[in-house]
Amino acid sequence: MTAPQTPVYLDPAIAEILNRCYRSERKRAVIARAVRMLAAADGHLTPDGRIKRGIGGRTAGRTS
Repeated sequence: MTAPQTPVYLDPAIAEILNRCYRSERKRAVIARAVRMLAAADGHLTPDGRIKRGIGGRTAGRTS
């Protein structure tokens, strides 16, 4: 048995992007990929995709 999935409520503009640009993909998969890409770009992930911890990893998000 799988755990119930939490609903995610999207901004109308984001929902439109998903519907028009990623029509053939599952929305959850697209959002998950986007979050991983953002975390990697922000320096929160190691090269192999693990979350950075402790010294050397950024601990705070962007401020601007």
